[in-house]
Amino acid sequence: MDYKKTVVILNPSSGNGETGREWPNIYAKAQTYLGSFESLMTTKPGEATMLTRQSLQNGADRIICIGGDGTLNEVINGFVNDEHPINKDAVLGFVPNGTGCDFVRTVPIPRGIDNSLDMIVNGVARTIDLGRVEYLDKYDNTSVRYFHNIASFGLGGEVVDRVNRTSKALGPFICFLWSTLISLFLFGKKKIRYKIDDGEEQQATCWNIAVANGQYHGGGMQVAPDALVNDGLFHITVIGDINLIQVFWHLPKLYTGKINTIKQVTITTGKSVSAWSDQRVLIDMDGEQPGYLPAKIDIVPAALKMIMGRD
Repeated sequence: MDYKKTVVILNPSSGNGETGREWPNIYAKAQTYLGSFESLMTTKPGEATMLTRQSLQNGADRIICIGGDGTLNEVINGFVNDEHPINKDAVLGFVPNGTGCDFVRTVPIPRGIDNSLDMIVNGVARTIDLGRVEYLDKYDNTSVRYFHNIASFGLGGEVVDRVNRTSKALGPFICFLWSTLISLFLFGKKKIRYKIDDGEEQQATCWNIAVANGQYHGGGMQVAPDALVNDGLFHITVIGDINLIQVFWHLPKLYTGKINTIKQVTITTGKSVSAWSDQRVLIDMDGEQPGYLPAKIDIVPAALKMIMGRD
């Protein structure tokens, strides 16, 4: 397909600063693969959303994001406005170059600058679902944000908050694992009330509830082994009332796709999740920590066109 206008949006801080350091080399490769394009570099959190929206309004029909899941989340939020796409024909390409990049463990988007740029040129545009979250932000205001991978609340929010306040030089696996271990000792389980679709209200004393569009988060934890990004459903994983010894015993199963063999874990599907708590419960959304419960999460089917590999 021929595109009229391509805009590359990159976060120079992603990958612990690697994207910024390697940008001259990435730029040269991108010219080889993409031809003419406009490049926009973010300077602060949230800016990628504004740059994406402005680019689409100014005629861009192909946006390429270079960064991690957090940058990708910001760019995706620039594609939609009140559940409607800014440009329904525009497509999104992703060059994963960040700390986590958990989303590409689920979908056929390769790692490596050359591999991902080649895929953007020779791949196909597929529609993916998004999650829409109405939640309480850090200023106690009701906000709306979209996610492409996973939104979770409980331990996940605590871990991401800690990850984003520390150095990521040791890589995603060590970074997320270390933050998880520390948070397990400091956090404690929460009492969360929730409802899936039009079902009965439930209450759980739990470590974490993940509302998954993709399968992985937290640097490789496969929290929703059967999730698909285009089936119009969330896979909702509740990690229940497990004592700390059992948590450490079962921890490897989070990385091997066997989380559903744990007795205190339940996984179900749905299109909408409401959750609230009398305690302070942090939200993780695609590796960012934007706020707290209460939250209302809805699936937005086939919300975005994204370039992926043909296989």
